[in-house]
Amino acid sequence: MRFIILFFIIITTTVNAQKEYPKDLFRPPLDIPLLLSGTFGELRSNHFHSGIDIKTQQREGLSIFSVGDGYVSRIKVSPWGFGKALYVTHANGRYTSVYAHIQKFSPEIEAYVKKLQYKKEAYDLEVFPDKNKFAIKKGELIAFSGNTGGSAGPHLHFELRDASQRPMNPLHFGMKIKDTKAPTILGLHGYSIDDKAQINQSNTPIQININKQGNATFLADKVYAIGKIGFGIHSYDNQDYTTNKNGVYAVEMSVNGTPYFSYDFEKFSFSETRYINAFIDYEKYKSEQYRVQKCFISPNNPLSIYHYKIDNGILDIKEGLQYVVEIKVRDFKGNESIINIPVEGKQLETLQKTEPAITDTFLKASVDNNYELEKASVFFPANTFYEGFYLNISKNDSTLIVHNDKIPVHKNFTINFDVSSYNEEERKKLIIARIDEEGHLVYEETSKRGTSLRTRTRNLGVYTLAMDTIAPEIIPVNFKKEKWLNDSNYLKVRIKDDFSGISDYRATINGKWILMEYEPKKDMLIYDLNDIEFEDTEHNLKIIVTDNAGNSTTFTSKLFRKN
Repeated sequence: MRFIILFFIIITTTVNAQKEYPKDLFRPPLDIPLLLSGTFGELRSNHFHSGIDIKTQQREGLSIFSVGDGYVSRIKVSPWGFGKALYVTHANGRYTSVYAHIQKFSPEIEAYVKKLQYKKEAYDLEVFPDKNKFAIKKGELIAFSGNTGGSAGPHLHFELRDASQRPMNPLHFGMKIKDTKAPTILGLHGYSIDDKAQINQSNTPIQININKQGNATFLADKVYAIGKIGFGIHSYDNQDYTTNKNGVYAVEMSVNGTPYFSYDFEKFSFSETRYINAFIDYEKYKSEQYRVQKCFISPNNPLSIYHYKIDNGILDIKEGLQYVVEIKVRDFKGNESIINIPVEGKQLETLQKTEPAITDTFLKASVDNNYELEKASVFFPANTFYEGFYLNISKNDSTLIVHNDKIPVHKNFTINFDVSSYNEEERKKLIIARIDEEGHLVYEETSKRGTSLRTRTRNLGVYTLAMDTIAPEIIPVNFKKEKWLNDSNYLKVRIKDDFSGISDYRATINGKWILMEYEPKKDMLIYDLNDIEFEDTEHNLKIIVTDNAGNSTTFTSKLFRKN
């Protein structure tokens, strides 16, 4: 029976691996050689990377072209995330291409967007144009590359999605990337799955020494183990002509020559992407700042990227038996590195064992959990966590300890503080803050209801009440009060807040709202002076900036400019 199941899994996986994608339907989005600073499925903070990051030669303003015939189906503008992003639907809805962090749209789309922004009197915008509004041809100019939103440098984030808006690996569609280098393997890790197991006399996660045998082949030191164990790898991939440490495409593990466990980054859904925190060794990542990819499936991990899943990748090592475990790490081009791991089943004395820190409170992950403390409460909805654990939670004056950040959090939980002991004026300036490892206060988005403050967060740690009474700063950058502005096409103002951060801003000239683009990375507001025609010479500028605690600053200036 086990052989039949194994045969079925192998056949199913082979069929999946042979899925064909159209190779000539799409063209590249840029007219430069495609070099990647990020690959599809790459491991990021709390998510898998949903596209490819294409380097733009450290420049902005490169022409972006539609990869295929279609129509503009969505436009989004935000200071955060994708920044300015354009979505084009292709092939009767079968595919959508996404272009993110762009500097500006093509002239026709840019004019349409700006008109809507002025109508809304807001920089942030999300709109879904009618399919007949912007019909697009393959190779048509649609935007220019940039560095907007959460981008850490100029590049184009490019995605292809299926009809259900699940991101797919764009390289399946014939995008040409030169890659002759095998992935780099930095480490091998072993895991005892339960209390009865051990690896090299240890019941705690352990790093296993590996020795390079050839260009891309490694041999691990012999492993002595017993019981249920698993392995994990630390690796990255380089393409030709780049030094970026990108994500690998696939991992396959076999035991005594039999396929046992595998996964690849062909596609996934946004609804599952946060399960990356169950996919990696999260505690290792938080304590040592690198990600180990588990070659087994932890509890409550429904990721769809897995194929072979014999016993969820967990090996049951028996006394006196010999095993040869092989782990192959591949990039999209098929270059692979291999680790061979000799394993002998041998019961030895366990010398290293970490007992869980037992507290009075065991949190069961599958149910709601609510904790009432002195003038504070914490509510964890069911399945906030992947597994149950002993929770450390306590309150001392205004400081609330909610365990520590070594446990991955999947869903938002709620913290409430009762602030009835503060007077009304004090409550207006109170916020909830988290104390980071350096002792700095980090603002947590705070909502106020009567005499209570609330935040919804995915961060465990130490929380406190804090007072923010300092208003934001507004500093002119490229102009001085009562000076002529004819030498510049842009008005630039720096806005900064020392604690809770910028919540809102509004700018007017002669009482009329103007569109100022907010660039948080540079603390900058930028206004295009060509947006309006200046009939007179003297103009009154007014900017109001408000922080998350409600403190506001108003800046006024007379400007002199004539078209």
